[in-house]
Amino acid sequence: MTSALGDGAVELDLRGLKCPLPVLRTRKALRRLEPGQALSVICTDPLAGLDIPNLVREEGDRLEAQTAESGTVRFLIRRAPRAVPP
Repeated sequence: MTSALGDGAVELDLRGLKCPLPVLRTRKALRRLEPGQALSVICTDPLAGLDIPNLVREEGDRLEAQTAESGTVRFLIRRAPRAVPP
């Protein structure tokens, strides 16, 4: 489920989904964001702790925070500026 946060960030609640769905849905959500916009992702899949940071690096975006608590992993991702063609 996706919801908007007050500061223009988008929250993506992926609790209960198993690999590969968290990373696939995170990729889809990131591609819909404007440059500089933030995405907060909440997961319960333990593999998301590895998969989502790898996705962020591959996409060229920035992982600003990653926290784990009580079986839930939260990520704060910032969409990178789009490359300007020469």
